[in-house]
Amino acid sequence: MKLKQQINKTIQQAFDKANINENAMSVSEATKPEFGDYQFNGAMALAKKLGKNPRHIAEMIVENLDLTGILAKAEIAGPGFINLWINPLWIAKQCQIALNDERLGVNKKENPVKVVVDYSGPNMAKQMHVGHLRSTIIGDTLANLLEFLGDEVIRQNHIGDWGTQFGMLIAYLEETGEDGSVCLRDLEQFYKDAKKRFDEDENFANKAREYVVKIQSGDMHCLNLWQKFIDISLGHCEDVYSKLCVKLTRDDVKAESFYNEDLPQVIEDLIKQNLLKESDGAQCVFLEGEEIPVIVQKGDGGYLYATTDLAALRYRANVLGAKRISYVVDARQAGHFKQVFKVAKESGFVPEDVRLEHVAFGMMMDKSGRPFKTRDGGTVKLVDLLDEAVVRAKDTIKEKEGYSEEEVERLAKVIGIGAVKYADLAINRESNYIFNWDKMLSFEGNTSLYMQYAYARIQSIFRKHHGEIKGEIIIGDDLEKRLAVMLLRFEDMLEQAAENAAPNHITAYLYELATLFMRFYERNPILKEGVDEATKMSRLQLADLAAKTIKQGLDILGIEVVDKL
Repeated sequence: MKLKQQINKTIQQAFDKANINENAMSVSEATKPEFGDYQFNGAMALAKKLGKNPRHIAEMIVENLDLTGILAKAEIAGPGFINLWINPLWIAKQCQIALNDERLGVNKKENPVKVVVDYSGPNMAKQMHVGHLRSTIIGDTLANLLEFLGDEVIRQNHIGDWGTQFGMLIAYLEETGEDGSVCLRDLEQFYKDAKKRFDEDENFANKAREYVVKIQSGDMHCLNLWQKFIDISLGHCEDVYSKLCVKLTRDDVKAESFYNEDLPQVIEDLIKQNLLKESDGAQCVFLEGEEIPVIVQKGDGGYLYATTDLAALRYRANVLGAKRISYVVDARQAGHFKQVFKVAKESGFVPEDVRLEHVAFGMMMDKSGRPFKTRDGGTVKLVDLLDEAVVRAKDTIKEKEGYSEEEVERLAKVIGIGAVKYADLAINRESNYIFNWDKMLSFEGNTSLYMQYAYARIQSIFRKHHGEIKGEIIIGDDLEKRLAVMLLRFEDMLEQAAENAAPNHITAYLYELATLFMRFYERNPILKEGVDEATKMSRLQLADLAAKTIKQGLDILGIEVVDKL
């Protein structure tokens, strides 16, 4: 249900009847119940454009509004604001339609597009650490959201699997035995040991350098060792993806090596476009308004990240046919992507109608406001963080009675992982945020546990009811109406979240919905003795729609619900 679109359509009809030859401006949600459900604030802008008094414009609109359909009432306030109240009968009917629809009334896009979402991007030389958390879960949420709205989403995991360090790593893998499943259990230690050999043993260092050349020239022995290293490394990543319940698979991996053969062609095509200039031996693209050029080839002939990114952009736009390409990458890379996107468009590698976006995010900080580290200052492995989340969630659950050991184990995984993901997704993605176990595992506030509790509480109502749910939804008091209108805003919110690549729109909506339902539940009894049958059936259906909406919202975030908590 595109609620705003429906109201705007009614406003436009009033424009047409009043002979106002303009397109209706979008309404906004009212900030207080006494201001109605929505407000139209465009009379001032129209008055200035048409040379008329704004209140007179507002009066013309109200006089021509149809108050027999979606709108029940319209009032002019101040210099020309129009407060709008939605018809309770119309609301009830739309809620009934949403409840009986497996998509809760959310339509798929009329004109879906192919979207590439590039996220996670671990380096194969190290285990995933907390720095990969935000890219992985923000990217997966964006992919889930766009898929739900109807776009064809292509997930891409651009792993770092190419470069000079891999000669060192495979030389050390060969030295320790070709079965690397044991020695690669701890990638961090493996890398440190390999680097130590490289720094201390000149013969080993020379061998490593030779292996780099052999890898790049296609030597089968070296490529087999390299592939073994990549496979075992990806296995570590897949363990993390499984714990996080994200949907990245091996089929989504498009590594740096995938684009390697196209890099010389990238340079050649930039030369043909007269975009390259030599600077200190390097091949560069100088962009208007930018002091620092984009270096695409070093003086020794080597390529850089920008070269690979240009090859990837060209592949995604022209081979995959993407019309929107989203890079979920640390905000510190903003300058890099701004330049690369500009080169991609100026060179014609990416057509003008393709939307390129850097979905930037801030850093995860500890309680002191510093980057999240271990006690000894090391990097926190992501798998260790997730395991700790499950342990802490288990302690939270054990405070409640009535759970079997098996139930505690299952709930701890759902709650612990959900808590970590939701805490991250609930903030503006561009902000740094403080990682706080106590806050994220709280039953109060904007947390996943609060959402899961709200869902479980609704399920407990149905367990107590035992009977058939029938009849129609009836909108009674103002609180009931506010809850119903909030439920109908689900699609508008999802579209806004998708447009802005902003998961926190979803979490904010879910928190407001759950809080509103809790108030409704406390003030409007459902199963209490004395509630008439029609009212009980109506409120049960509203509760059911609220539960389904919470579940669907959490599902887009990659978070599970529980029936009992």
